[in-house]
Amino acid sequence: MEETKIAEVIAIILALGIAIIGHEIMHGRVAYHFGDDTAKVQGRLSINPLVHIDPVGTIIVPALLYFSNAGFLFGWAKPVPININTVIRNGGYNGAIAVALAGITFNFTLAIAGALLLHMLSPIHNIWDYFLHAFLTYTVVYNIVLGIFNLIPIPPLDGSHVVVYQARKMGFQDFANKFQSIGQYGMILLILIIATPLADVIFAPMMKVIDLLLP
Repeated sequence: MEETKIAEVIAIILALGIAIIGHEIMHGRVAYHFGDDTAKVQGRLSINPLVHIDPVGTIIVPALLYFSNAGFLFGWAKPVPININTVIRNGGYNGAIAVALAGITFNFTLAIAGALLLHMLSPIHNIWDYFLHAFLTYTVVYNIVLGIFNLIPIPPLDGSHVVVYQARKMGFQDFANKFQSIGQYGMILLILIIATPLADVIFAPMMKVIDLLLP
């Protein structure tokens, strides 16, 4: 394998790993801010990637997508444990919404930072320049994809939690309960969306934002 290909694979692994693991850690850190130490006690606020790896979402799915030339990579880390009742008790529903949006905020912040650094880089002269350009490019791409995808209001994605907590905050308890009940069908709905032309509705805005950020 030529050195540029090796550099690109390493850049992909690092960028995707940081995006999905950082996403989960931020959920736990914001929950900790509101008094929930569940993730901290279980060692899940660590930046050690080994404690966050989900065999399927962090390794198998991204690998299958990469080697099948799917055109995009996606994955997830092991969810950080959160006692949302503790968060709500200390921070109200606004605290719960902050926890739900923490991972998405991390992804968007990292994407913007990566884009800014990418625009500041000098042209590629050697393999290290190539690696840095590739790493920052994939950082922008994966964080935008994860951030926007998680905004979809379908359980178990973060956007669905925001809908539920906002509904409860406004006193729409029945709606919140019924909305949560579709959680058992959430993965099926997501698969149907991704496997149908509806995917264009989701991926089109992702591509527009990525094109806007990349040089």
